[in-house]
Amino acid sequence: MSTKPTTTDLEWTAVDQRAVDTVRVLAMDSVQKVGNGHPGTAMSLAPAAYTLFQKVMRHDPADADWTGRDRFVLSAGHSSLTLYIQLYLAGFGLELDDLKAFRTWGSKTPGHPEYGHTTGVETTTGPLGQGVANAVGMAMAARYERGLFDPEAAPGTSPFDHFVYAIAGDGCLQEGISAEASSLAGHQRLGNLILLWDDNHISIEGDTETAISEDTMKRYEAYGWHVQRVEPKENGDLDPAALFAAIEAAKAVTDRPSFIAMRSIIAWPAPNAQNTEAAHGSALGEDEIAATKRVMGFDPEQHFEVSDEVIAHTRKALDRGREARGEWEKAFAAWRTANPQRAAEFDRIRAGELPAGWEDKLPEFETGKGVATRAASGKILQALGAVVPELWGGSADLAGSNNTTIDKTSSFLPADNPLPEADPYGRTVHFGIREHAMAAVMNGIALHGNTRIYGGTFLVFSDYMRNAVRLSALMHLPVTYVWTHDSIGLGEDGPTHQPVEHLASLRAIPGLNIVRPADANETAVAWQEILKRYTKEFGKGAPHGLALTRQGVPTYERNEDAAKGGYVLFDAEGPSGQNTEPQVVLIGTGSEVQLAVEAREQLQAAGVPTRVVSMPSVEWFEEQDQGYRDAVLPPSVKARVAVEAGIGLTWHRYVGDAGRIVSLEHFGASADGKVLFREFGFTADAVAAAARESIEAAAR
Repeated sequence: MSTKPTTTDLEWTAVDQRAVDTVRVLAMDSVQKVGNGHPGTAMSLAPAAYTLFQKVMRHDPADADWTGRDRFVLSAGHSSLTLYIQLYLAGFGLELDDLKAFRTWGSKTPGHPEYGHTTGVETTTGPLGQGVANAVGMAMAARYERGLFDPEAAPGTSPFDHFVYAIAGDGCLQEGISAEASSLAGHQRLGNLILLWDDNHISIEGDTETAISEDTMKRYEAYGWHVQRVEPKENGDLDPAALFAAIEAAKAVTDRPSFIAMRSIIAWPAPNAQNTEAAHGSALGEDEIAATKRVMGFDPEQHFEVSDEVIAHTRKALDRGREARGEWEKAFAAWRTANPQRAAEFDRIRAGELPAGWEDKLPEFETGKGVATRAASGKILQALGAVVPELWGGSADLAGSNNTTIDKTSSFLPADNPLPEADPYGRTVHFGIREHAMAAVMNGIALHGNTRIYGGTFLVFSDYMRNAVRLSALMHLPVTYVWTHDSIGLGEDGPTHQPVEHLASLRAIPGLNIVRPADANETAVAWQEILKRYTKEFGKGAPHGLALTRQGVPTYERNEDAAKGGYVLFDAEGPSGQNTEPQVVLIGTGSEVQLAVEAREQLQAAGVPTRVVSMPSVEWFEEQDQGYRDAVLPPSVKARVAVEAGIGLTWHRYVGDAGRIVSLEHFGASADGKVLFREFGFTADAVAAAARESIEAAAR
């Protein structure tokens, strides 16, 4: 562990110090004006955030999406003013009125940073620890991107080389997700990742000694990180020169991620509020704010005081950014000239387009043959991997079960890893048994851009991932979750591994599309549609969750209408075999579609015209116009049955008052999947019986 920075050439003037103190004034005044918020951390972190934005990071406030920029993640999202005030000072588009509107309706400065809402915010943070994992994902994506476009360049010489900086608090590092992600980052030797820890010893309940006593720095050493401690000045304030030197030392360590512990005093230099839990999440009060302003040499009668000298000084970040981007663009142009094919690939990927002819590579599966949809997905991924180089991903240690290995010969691992398939730019990611971190890391990869990411585990373990999945939806990120073993059909592993409520629960997340294909061909259409829906435009993308079977299911003829979420798989037939108006509609998803098909055969043989609708994605179906939806589910047909091996919560709106739902409203058991389906009433006979009941109810 390094305890002392090695070098420093930080230029720090009286105007810089005045700017840092201005940050503290703005933090206090912003929270006081709205009456709630988190002023203390923004005050104590002011020197660190200012040093990053004004002295360290390569960015252009006039072009916040510039490919060559460094990334910044504020994992401690409750201290959103730490970020907002720097965006204001540097000229990213926020102005003083935006700070005055902090936490109010329609403002650009919501309580926690929101990606897509405020220019310069790289990710939505709030749930603690998520940002740490996002930053790990960004660092992984930067390495993979370099492998796509400039793998032979010497370290630090490629236009695709940049750093990812993150600030985390005590709460972030107490959350398990940050431990998962940090362990992964150390294993991956992400030398482009620098994490600054705000070690202020304060949480909502007071001194952190109430909850934690571990040596956090030794923990990060054990993860394989380069670790430094930055001591404060004698007065307790963060030391910008020491911090700058530590960052420079961290940047020089290219074979490990870096962890910098910054001992700070929350709400410094407030005379009475500093080092108190009250300063964490409450306004300081007018008297304390006035006293603090006097300590720093500000007029206590003024609010939101920013001198012309300070704003002129900090807005020079625009000039530095323009210059840095200009230099980068020269290097980028030279790269383009030297690498025309890779440049064309970059342009295609940057535009969100897919390679010509990629759809022709999708396999088509033989009808009638029983194939597990997880197995079909694996074959599809391997076929796509050969033609879509930006597609990569893996599993939370379940690749053999999830069928998520896109390339067996190429694992995303540092060069010194002993495995023969190790490749720092490899296609297959081994996330380890870290489901929550995997989901948040995938978010970071998607946020970084220029690649397409997927990750797999069992559907039941989506519970571990849920908060990060929710953030995927909140940010409209094009990540793909491959969730296999999607029902009691997985069998002998029993109720701890058998999802029951999960499909309905995941469908309840706004903006998340759940796709549960009935067979191998629907799985191919699903992957095709997911890739076609990829978009980097905020508000138009969406995460997808594929729910796939362990057990084999019959394969039907491929139908492109599966991409509409619901379609007529087999229509009702009259006595002479011609299509006719159905008397009852059977709706199924996944492995239960075959039960609807078998029940239809029984009903048709009994003279009951029966339609089978396969509905792999409720969300996709709801996107269709009313005419299409009515054509699939005719409003005149009141007799309807939905069948799905999970709770029936999803299906009430589709079957109506006369309808019936064949569902599972309790946990499963340990036995062969076929036995469980029979014992729990998932049979063609049960579906046919439910259809007859629905027909009777509709006739009343």
